Amino acid sequence: MGHFKSIIGQSPALDSLIRSARMVAATDVTVLIKGETGTGKEVFANAIQKESRRADKAFITLNCAALPESLIESELFGHKKGSFTGATANTQGLFQAADGGTIFLDEINSLPISIQAKLLRFLESGECLAVGDIKPYNVDVRIIAATNSDLNKQVEAGQFRLDLFYRLNVVPLELPPLEQRTEDIEHLIRHFLIMMSETHSIEAPKFSKQTLKVLKDYPWPGNIRELRNLCERLSILLAGRTIEPENLPREFVTYSSTPKAPDFTLPERGIKLDCLEADLIHQALSRTQGNRSKSAKLLGLSRDSLLYRIQKHGLSSH
Repeated sequence: MGHFKSIIGQSPALDSLIRSARMVAATDVTVLIKGETGTGKEVFANAIQKESRRADKAFITLNCAALPESLIESELFGHKKGSFTGATANTQGLFQAADGGTIFLDEINSLPISIQAKLLRFLESGECLAVGDIKPYNVDVRIIAATNSDLNKQVEAGQFRLDLFYRLNVVPLELPPLEQRTEDIEHLIRHFLIMMSETHSIEAPKFSKQTLKVLKDYPWPGNIRELRNLCERLSILLAGRTIEPENLPREFVTYSSTPKAPDFTLPERGIKLDCLEADLIHQALSRTQGNRSKSAKLLGLSRDSLLYRIQKHGLSSH
């Protein structure tokens, strides 16, 4: 299972995700990768495809947000000559080009409602219909989709078909934001610095301990992509140097110098930490109706860490 080694990090959240992705890769099931922009959804899609039985077949990526609605249907399913102005020949779509292989539909949350019905038809029957044609064709294509927004909310708002959501959401893989993977930041920095050093033929800079602390405390709204861009910028501008906090872009320094009020003030008489921890876990589980993933998020823990603490305190998740 070598291709998942290209996914950098050792946090429990990532380990558990890679285990699920490996099992998924061995099957032909439809996969939905969820996660904020920049969390590495395309990297995961690539790893799943490379570990699948379709690894040596076509792998085609389409960003659903990148094309206007008028073009996306023809791009996916093809069109017949004369079906619209400019359609001067029968044209194959991505589904025909990927027959036997895999299509990665990125930002599927942007897929227009009119096209969603045709994608649903394919997932249910393997049938596609080219624009302007009346006779459908069949293809054997595996779908991996990704979304950077909450599809449940889009379903509620009438922007995404519930039946298509169910078809896509057979095996959801949720990529955690970088802010929840702080233990992976150093591994990622090391990886990116080596990569930039080789790409640009320059000596990699080093990051001081204080700089690493600033980077671990930063909320990373752009996730791994933001960290990669930072590493590239510093590699070029400060090649071979030691990066101190003052060398970081302004937003990092401003963020780290903002005094943070403590979230919890220790009472004069002290506390029983075990009792407080058990009580907070109980509150989180109650608030989320026993949902362990959501409870872990509320407590700033990985799901595995929460499960360990639930067992330690003998708590029930209900």
